[in-house]
Amino acid sequence: MFLGLDVGTSGLRALLADEGGNVIGVADAAYGVSHPHTGWSEQDPQDWITACQTAIAALRGDHPAELAALRGIGLSGHMHGATLLDAAGKVLRPCILWNDTRSAAEAAQLDGAEGVRDLSGNIVFPGFTAPKLAWVEAHEPEIFAQVAKVLLPKDYLRYWLTGTYVSDMSDSAGTSWLDVGARDWSEQLLEVSGMRRDQMPDLVEGSAAGGDLRDALRDEWGIDGPVVIAGGGGDNAVAACGAGCFREGEGFVSLGTSGVLLAAKSAYKPDPASAVHTFCHAVPDTWYQMGVILAATDCLNWLSRTLGQTPATLAGLLPNQISGPSSVTFLPYLSGERTPHNDASIRATLAGLDIGDGPAELTQAVMEGVAFALRDCLEALKGTDTNLTRLLAVGGGTRSPYWVETLATVLGVSLDIPDKGEFGAALGAARLAMTATGADISAVMTAPPIAHTIDPRSDLTEAYDASYARYRALYPNMKALMT
Repeated sequence: MFLGLDVGTSGLRALLADEGGNVIGVADAAYGVSHPHTGWSEQDPQDWITACQTAIAALRGDHPAELAALRGIGLSGHMHGATLLDAAGKVLRPCILWNDTRSAAEAAQLDGAEGVRDLSGNIVFPGFTAPKLAWVEAHEPEIFAQVAKVLLPKDYLRYWLTGTYVSDMSDSAGTSWLDVGARDWSEQLLEVSGMRRDQMPDLVEGSAAGGDLRDALRDEWGIDGPVVIAGGGGDNAVAACGAGCFREGEGFVSLGTSGVLLAAKSAYKPDPASAVHTFCHAVPDTWYQMGVILAATDCLNWLSRTLGQTPATLAGLLPNQISGPSSVTFLPYLSGERTPHNDASIRATLAGLDIGDGPAELTQAVMEGVAFALRDCLEALKGTDTNLTRLLAVGGGTRSPYWVETLATVLGVSLDIPDKGEFGAALGAARLAMTATGADISAVMTAPPIAHTIDPRSDLTEAYDASYARYRALYPNMKALMT
């Protein structure tokens, strides 16, 4: 048996699978996020451990014999978090999360340092880990002086599971401390941000062994043999493993809390100026590139809170098929934006509102705005010689046929909708556990069955292209007004 643990922003998912990849059981445990100041986003690392204990207890209650046969655990987690430990392994402050923007000034300073983009392969975004430590040094010097180790969220959970400080290349690529091409910590990148190599965990490939489950936990969970902990990876890389996306030309688009358009790459070809992320994959000798928007279904959640109607109710106001773009233009920058703008200060906009517009029109505008933002990501990826003719579409937003057809038409790409079942980061983590114990990567990381495919509406392409052009023109005008 193999276990995938996915440390998400709002909760942990534990998935138990057999050696054939069949899902035996799934358990979830939720936790919260703290926002003590504007732009801040923090989490108590103890919440991840408590959630893991809760999920394992649920699996053990439902599948005691299967859990006893556990042989490997894979880890996935939200990227860029800064979990700071002292020399005794004690947490020094709440973890600063990926969507925290307090370190915008520090990020800009690091991004301008010589060689940083060349080595890291990326712009230094405010959400990345290195600028967070620069912020701590400037604003919490007494804490910074005690930092002995910096761990990413899933690697703190690994520390609790194994007692060792280990990370993988895919997650570490989002710190701005990793030489992404060489797949190793960079002395130059560490030095320019005031850090040292001894403050970093050891590195392994995501599909390799990265420790062993502590005996005390094996006894507590009723496991009758040794358990290998795989290197694991950042959530998007591991989700790609769950979706069987690791070869050149394969990719997926995710309509989740944030939005992601990811393409697997067989070679390292960064393009930092485009604000495309270039990271190591969770499997060896492979990379991936992705455009990221900070709010996708979160935009619909915002509209839901504002109008007092559930997201499902709002989505239900629209038909199953599109008939043309809205006259209302929505910029989905509720928390700033990454690709292609790298702009932490820009905010969302609704333009072209009519007195007769209501919840349905606003919902359509929000869905189109998210689709246009993902079109921005696709255009940026094209600049790195990425050619995607079809994509796997995943995430909660794909439950809306209207939104998926909008996205397919805006992108000009056919979207494959997976059949019901598990194919995300928790399954990808379990698959990495299998490879860490000897399974073949190609045999394990297969694509999910496809329920149906949504093709672009060629009869509406011209109309949506014109609407996208209006969307593109709005950003620089709003930026000028806000500065």
